[in-house]
Amino acid sequence: MKVLITGATGLVGQEIVKLCHQSNMDVQYLTTSKSKLTSQHNYKGYYWNPSAGEIDLDCFKDVEVIIHLVGATVAKRWTKSYKQEILDSRTVTTSLLIDSLQKIKHSVRQIVSASAIGIYPDSFQNYYMEDSKEVDTGFLGEVVQEWESAVLDFETLDVEVTLLRIGLVLSSKGGAFPKIVKPIKQGIGAVFGNGKQWQSWIHVEDLARLFLYAVEEEIYGLYNAVAPNPVSNHKLTHTIANRLDKKIVLPGIPRFVMKLVLGEMHVLLFGSQRVCCDKIMKSGFNFMYDNITHAVEDLI
Repeated sequence: MKVLITGATGLVGQEIVKLCHQSNMDVQYLTTSKSKLTSQHNYKGYYWNPSAGEIDLDCFKDVEVIIHLVGATVAKRWTKSYKQEILDSRTVTTSLLIDSLQKIKHSVRQIVSASAIGIYPDSFQNYYMEDSKEVDTGFLGEVVQEWESAVLDFETLDVEVTLLRIGLVLSSKGGAFPKIVKPIKQGIGAVFGNGKQWQSWIHVEDLARLFLYAVEEEIYGLYNAVAPNPVSNHKLTHTIANRLDKKIVLPGIPRFVMKLVLGEMHVLLFGSQRVCCDKIMKSGFNFMYDNITHAVEDLI
C-alpha cells in the first residue's frame, strides 16, 4: 500500500513514517521545504506551496490513503496574523488537496486527518464523547470546526473520512513534554492555577499507532485520540516530579500572570477538557500507555 503524508517530518509524522515502513507501506510526503525532499524506494518527497496553490500532482500517484497532519503549532503567541496562519495551515492545505484530486484520475479512498480536542468547551465536570453537541466558543473551537468542515469535503470525492481529535501529545523529542519537564528538573516546577484542570493526553507512540490502525482496519468517522485516563494538571506535574525525584514546592502560577506573559494563548495551560476514548477502544484498539505513570516512566 502507498500512503501520502502531510506533516511527515514533524513530531508525530516521523513516528507514523516509521510504523508505515514496518508495515511495508510506501510513503510519499508533501513538504514546503525543498531541502527536505528525498527520494528513496519507500520514502519520496514532493514539493507544495499551499499559500500559492502549488502542488506536485505526482504525489498522488498510486496513493490509496492520505494521512493529513500538517498545521502550524498553536504553542506560539497568538497575534492576529499568526492566528490566521494557524487556521490557513489547516484549511487552505486541505482545500488544495481536494482541488488537486478533482483535476486528476486518482486512487485515494480514505483520508485520516488530525483534529483536536480543543473543539470541546472548557469544563471541570463534563466528560466529552465524540457526539457532544457543545463547542468551544473561543479561537480553538473556531479553528477545529473550520478544520473538520474542510476535511469532510473529501466526501464529495467519495473519499472516506477519518478524523482523530488529538489531546496533549507526550513525547520526549519535542512538543509540550520537555517544556513541562525542564522547570521541574531545575526545582522550579509548579502547577497552573489550582491544578484541577483536566488534561487529556496521549503518548506519541500510541498516537502514531492509532493513525496506522485507522488505515489498516479501515475505520471511518470521528474518534477521540486520547489515552483512557485523563489526569489533572496537578497529577501530571507531580507524576513527572516523582519520576525525577523532585518536589513541587512553589505555589500554583496564577492565571492572570500567564495571561500577561502569553496573552490569549494562556488558555492552552488553563483549559480543562476531560475526553473519553471508549469509541476507539470498542473498535478494537489497545493503548500501550493507558495511565500517566507508565507513560512518564517511558518518556523520562
